[in-house]
Amino acid sequence: MRKKTCWPLAVLAILAFRATATAPEPEVEETGWESGLSGALYILPDEGDYVQPTFKADHGLFHFETRYNYEDRDSTSFFVGANLEFGDKVKLSLTPMVGGVAGQTDGIIPGLEADFTWGPLEAYGEAEYVFDLNDSSSKYFYMWSELSVWPTEWLRAGMVTQRTRVYQTDRDIQRGLLVGFALKKLDGTVYVFNPGSDDHFTVVSLGVSF
Repeated sequence: MRKKTCWPLAVLAILAFRATATAPEPEVEETGWESGLSGALYILPDEGDYVQPTFKADHGLFHFETRYNYEDRDSTSFFVGANLEFGDKVKLSLTPMVGGVAGQTDGIIPGLEADFTWGPLEAYGEAEYVFDLNDSSSKYFYMWSELSVWPTEWLRAGMVTQRTRVYQTDRDIQRGLLVGFALKKLDGTVYVFNPGSDDHFTVVSLGVSF
């Protein structure tokens, strides 16, 4: 009895194997989300030290942010905003936001984050106005600003100013110096406020992006 040939099946099997072997790897779809977690340790001379964590997430135009111990001790704030970018070599990034705070202070907060870069020069600022819902006379303006130079891609140095009511000093505006680094997804900065004075203090910040 003559055996039946099965070469069509063999050819199909070979073609299927070659197609599988040479097919490109399936691309992993990117979510488009960028996020970061940072923590700032405030080392104060006359008050208890505390940590101020911040979480940020960006998806295209949209910006989301939450903070703790930022507007006030034992208070959590939440924000939603828009990411706006202008320029190429000279770049300006603006993030107008609106949010609220709950805890020791309850309120509504409009705010703005801005970052300006021109070569090795960078100017960064955060500003917001807190409308206290429990006491209208307690509304206040908060700001943080930095001016720094990047002599290398990973090292920077400059000046910082801050106005806050989370802790009390004899100065309305705190001024100081900063030294920071940025390596891949990790960055850190040491701030020394009011150096050489009795109300000096230090802030150590560390952040990671993912």
